Amino acid sequence: MLLLGVILFVQGFGSAVTEAGWDTSFGVTALLREAGAPGWCDLAIGAVGAALLLWTAIRRRAAP
Repeated sequence: MLLLGVILFVQGFGSAVTEAGWDTSFGVTALLREAGAPGWCDLAIGAVGAALLLWTAIRRRAAP
């Protein structure tokens, strides 16, 4: 879960930043944009990654 969370976090928020700053996107989110997905999909993917990272952190803290 940790690895998946990091990948989604970087793909989502990183692509949103590069789209805003340099008018380009990368990775899976670039493919989604080319397929006609709305711009907020980048942020949604990043938010899912952040939620997975938070969930992983909570599970690790709760483990004995």
